[in-house]
Amino acid sequence: RAPGARRGAAAAGLPDHLAFAEQLERALRPLSLDWYEEETLGAADLCHAAAGGTTALPGLLAKRFFGTPLLVTEYGVPLRAHYLSAAGADRSAPLRTLLAALHGRLAAEIYRQAALLTPGNAHARRWQEKCGADRARIRTVHPGMAADRFAEVGEDEESGDPATLVWVGRVEPAKDLIGLLHAFAEIRARQPDARLRIVAVPAPEPAAGAYLTYCKGVAAQLFPDEAPGAHAVGENPVTFEELGGPEAPTLEDAYASGALVVLSSVVEGFPASLVEAMFCARATVSTDVGAVVEIIGGTGLVVPPRNPRALADACLALLRDPERRHRLGAAARARALELFTVEQNLAAFRGIYLELLSHAPVRHRPGDGVPFAHPAEAHVPGSWAHKAVTAGTGAPDA
Repeated sequence: RAPGARRGAAAAGLPDHLAFAEQLERALRPLSLDWYEEETLGAADLCHAAAGGTTALPGLLAKRFFGTPLLVTEYGVPLRAHYLSAAGADRSAPLRTLLAALHGRLAAEIYRQAALLTPGNAHARRWQEKCGADRARIRTVHPGMAADRFAEVGEDEESGDPATLVWVGRVEPAKDLIGLLHAFAEIRARQPDARLRIVAVPAPEPAAGAYLTYCKGVAAQLFPDEAPGAHAVGENPVTFEELGGPEAPTLEDAYASGALVVLSSVVEGFPASLVEAMFCARATVSTDVGAVVEIIGGTGLVVPPRNPRALADACLALLRDPERRHRLGAAARARALELFTVEQNLAAFRGIYLELLSHAPVRHRPGDGVPFAHPAEAHVPGSWAHKAVTAGTGAPDA
């Protein structure tokens, strides 16, 4: 019934239908669990799904059978992830059509049933609206990240080699490290003392190792006279390191080692590495993908993806202007501390929980005691919280 699905799946054979049935069973497997009694989902006042897709199925059940309000948070949209996933590259076209229709219909139903949707960024919000979500029921709540661990680096304005660029992330083709290496070759030609540290976050995918090997080969070709041996610190202008290794034992150490943090991706959702760099008061140069512009908000430079020349020009502009670099870094840290901390995230969701509960029907359950004995407001920190609880239970100090 999904648009285009009937035509696209017309050529499906028996193997395609069997494979689709297997994927359908896997996706809907949460429905077979014992959710359906009053003491399970029926005992919940609110269901909060930390992602869409199959993660929200228990919330759909609670809404269907008990009228429980459903809150759905998405930092990355599962439907988008399904479209971009390389896992199904060997599937036939009819099977891919059927699976896309399944995930599209599931996303649309979740967005239709949710009392509120809280995307983590405008990029996810646009996907939700494109899939039919009601704009009036969408509120952007930025993710909360631990800022304390980066405080020492962020407060040290003199840390970092002024000629070193740092890249941190998972090594995969979407990060376009090849484009970054070509951009750095131009940077190196115009500023010979420049260095690039590529700090890889360990990834379980086998393909990550192959892509990393390919990137090292490209680096050796671009800097043949400067790479007599292994890529070790001090021998080559480009170093490949792994987070947790001796050169970059922690994220803080990785960001503190350079003056500028670079993101060269061609596809992104919400790049957490940018926020981490901002906590460390680092100026950034990024490609205009995903939620990048929303994150940095004018505290860094943004260039088109797949444009090594533009990436090189932006990096050189900041490498050659320390005052501007420090000014942008300070502004970036202030923005990150305002928008992307755990504290702001908790405050936002506390308010949303109270709002949804205030509109939900009150269900008196056997053994609960007096209705409203424990109002939701009583859980909000404050000097009056204890009085609210005792008043609801009939205590004389009301």
